[in-house]
Amino acid sequence: MRTKPELSATIRRERRAVLVVNAHSRRGRRLYEGARARLAAAGFTLLGAYPVDRPGELEQTLAAAADLGPDLLVAGGGDGTIGTAARLLAHRDIALGLLPLGTTNNFARTVGIPLDLDAAVEVLATGKVIDVDLGLVGDMRFTNHVGIGLSADVMLRTPPRLKRATGRLAYPLTALALLTRHRPLRATVRAEGREREFVTHQLYVANGGFHAGRPITADADADDRLLVGYPVGGATRRELLRDTARNAATGHRRTLREEPFLAVRQLWLETDRPAPVEVDGELYGETPIRIGLDPNALRIMAPADRPDR
Repeated sequence: MRTKPELSATIRRERRAVLVVNAHSRRGRRLYEGARARLAAAGFTLLGAYPVDRPGELEQTLAAAADLGPDLLVAGGGDGTIGTAARLLAHRDIALGLLPLGTTNNFARTVGIPLDLDAAVEVLATGKVIDVDLGLVGDMRFTNHVGIGLSADVMLRTPPRLKRATGRLAYPLTALALLTRHRPLRATVRAEGREREFVTHQLYVANGGFHAGRPITADADADDRLLVGYPVGGATRRELLRDTARNAATGHRRTLREEPFLAVRQLWLETDRPAPVEVDGELYGETPIRIGLDPNALRIMAPADRPDR
């Protein structure tokens, strides 16, 4: 493995990269052409460039791209695309370059990548390589969060026909329908000699600093060797809706020292009944689960002024 300064210098000097863009939507196809043109204009030699039209082929395409031996693998898409690339590149001597082309772009926001395509390409050309942590559930790595409760039930129960007809709108529509009959969970979190109990409809454990495109707290990061566990609301549906709105509006003013956040390196989570679990928006399994960290697992091309802990 090269050192981070060595890999940074090689990327800036040689500019050997591969490009993989989730081009499943019409917007994705259009942005693929723009991303390819911008990278070429910035002096990158693309060993391969792949628009992925079928979501089921994304992981295989990313693996084939990495096998070409680039110094930089540029992934364009939303959090699902970036998370798949991150798992593939963990502990490898290849930096991940981010082109945030999704809706919320939580991981890109966490590591300071501009959402403007031109500015994001500029980071790839002039930035530096940093290390960031990945979360761990079993053997599965994740970039952003683990969700237990309503969010996992939504992933499990959203009708495929509704997704085809309304796209991302299918998830909040399903959430509203489920909420009328959703039962709260009694969740117990054990970590570092502490035990916390929550009665809530929704519990998150985050690795990154953003959720739904908004800051979780002002000091949460993917480079701090910490997971952040927190419930959203209490036992009533009204509290869930209130805290969802509060978190979106005030996250940038809150800190990890405040209630109800629990900042730890690993934790064990169990619920009063088996509850489905989603990891970065994909169904994973059921509680109980152990969630931990893989420190400094992923190399990212980040802005030159971004701190690297």
